Amino acid sequence: MAEIRKVQITFDCAEPERLARFWCEVLGYVVPPPPSGFATWDAYWDERPEEKRGAWFACQDPSGEGPRLFFQRVPEGKVVKNRVHLDVRVATGLVGEERLAALEAECARLLPLGAVRERLLYDGHDACIVMRDIEGNEFCLD
Repeated sequence: MAEIRKVQITFDCAEPERLARFWCEVLGYVVPPPPSGFATWDAYWDERPEEKRGAWFACQDPSGEGPRLFFQRVPEGKVVKNRVHLDVRVATGLVGEERLAALEAECARLLPLGAVRERLLYDGHDACIVMRDIEGNEFCLD
């Protein structure tokens, strides 16, 4: 039997720390402690060359079950649809109006964080809400 491996999901972005903190709020993730020898992330970044400051940031599932999310600064902006996106599972096992209500409640929680609602996909039984994060990356409330 093959060994199960953990994965990290990496986002190219303009503002790594800002985007990481957004996803911490969405997923209930936490910012990991700064590297050994540094009391704070600010202290760590202050020791880096100017061009490397804030070049990346991460967030992780506090239980250790979910994948780590890594955000790296890139010079170019997002120009086309994501080839991969996250489905945030907030209504697993629910159907119809109950599912729709759970999705709408989570959407309402994320809008003040800067998320953007794109569209609702609903057939009377199954539903998801397509959204964008604060840098325009698509994700779905599922």
